[in-house]
Formats: sequence, C-alpha cells, structure tokens
Amino acid sequence: MKDVTDATFLTDVIERSKTVPVVVDLWADWCGPCKTLGPILEKVIGETNGAVELAKVDVDANREIAAAFQVQSIPAVFAIADGKVVDTFVGALPEAQVRAFVEKLAPGASVVDQLLSAGDETSLREAVAMDPTNSEAAVALADFLRQDDQLDAAEALVAPFPNVLPAKTVLARIRLQRSGVRLDGDIDLTLEHLLEQSATNDALKTQLLEVLDALGPQDPRYVTYRRRLASRLY
Repeated sequence: MKDVTDATFLTDVIERSKTVPVVVDLWADWCGPCKTLGPILEKVIGETNGAVELAKVDVDANREIAAAFQVQSIPAVFAIADGKVVDTFVGALPEAQVRAFVEKLAPGASVVDQLLSAGDETSLREAVAMDPTNSEAAVALADFLRQDDQLDAAEALVAPFPNVLPAKTVLARIRLQRSGVRLDGDIDLTLEHLLEQSATNDALKTQLLEVLDALGPQDPRYVTYRRRLASRLY
C-alpha cells in the first residue's frame, strides 16, 4: 500500500500500472464509509502478494487527482491497468464484492485458489473460511476429514452443495464409511460380490449403487457396473 500525492501520481499510479494493476482508493479522514472500506481493500489486495497494488489518495490534500477522476462522492475506487481506468466503484462494498473486483484484475491472484493448490488441511480450512460458497474448497476439505474419519464434520461441509457432483461423491463415501465399508482393498471383488447378490437382495443392490456413487462417474467402473446391474434387473 502506498500513499500517493498529486506530485507522485504519474509515477506511482500511471507508470506503475504498466507493470502491475493499481487500485486507487480516494478517501478522506472525515469519511466514515472510507474507514470501513480501507481495511478491506488493504486486506484483499495484500493477499494477492504483489499481483495487484493499492494506492491511497487523500482527496482533501490532493485535489488535482480528485478533479482528474471527477470524483463526486467517496470512497471512490478506480482500477488502473496500462495507464487506463479499467473498472471502478463508489461506496463501501462488502469484502466478497471487493475480492471479486480485485480478482478480475489478476485472476491468478485468487488466494482461495492458492490455498486449494496447497491442499493441506490448514490451507483448506482457510479457503473455506475465506469463501464458504466455494464448493471446490468445501469438497476438498470434506474428503480430507472423511479420510480421517471425521464424518460429521465432513458431511456438514458438503451438505450445502447437494447438486454438485463431487459433493455427492463425498456424501456417498461418508454413508459407506458409516456402514463400515471403506473404498480400499479389492474394490473389484466387492463390486462383483454385490452385483451377484443384487438381483435378489435390495439392500445389497442399494449398497452397490452407493459404492458406485462413491467411486464417482470419473471411475470407469461407475458406468460398467451400472450397465451390468441394469442388464440383470431388466
């Protein structure tokens, strides 16, 4: 974060934006919403690890900049890239909207994506805390917890995403673990056994379908055994 003045604006914002996107925050000490927005901007832009930079402009002390942007009210925020304004908003937006604004400037700078790539439990927990609506983060953490037999916690994470296919897969695996079946060992042997008995045993047919759901459609056995089951039943 850098405090920018009328004298340094050309160098610190216009020229700098030809190397990295710069977000200009026009504010004033008397502005209540500015004090709400400022820390959010600093947090979100700080999380990009330099992929986006923040320039703070006190409009009372730097009237030339305020006039150049034709500012009518503050806080006013402008995104500058290659020396040009590419996006803007006015007012104190919530963190999620500020994050979306910043990530459009540097898509690769998404902290949630970085945490997902790390893949460890601590990183996944941070990703879910940062964006509870991110199904990919929730599914990844849920599967991590499921493997550690933290089934209730895992189920709570994916329950909000009942129509997301990876979440369905994790839920199916949780149900199997609760019934004492884990997807390890000789799964093909288990599938064959369940298939043989499924025509006359509804409970085993249900369990076979649960195992297939737990494997997920990306597993070639998902389609193969569903077809074999259908041929036996019909």
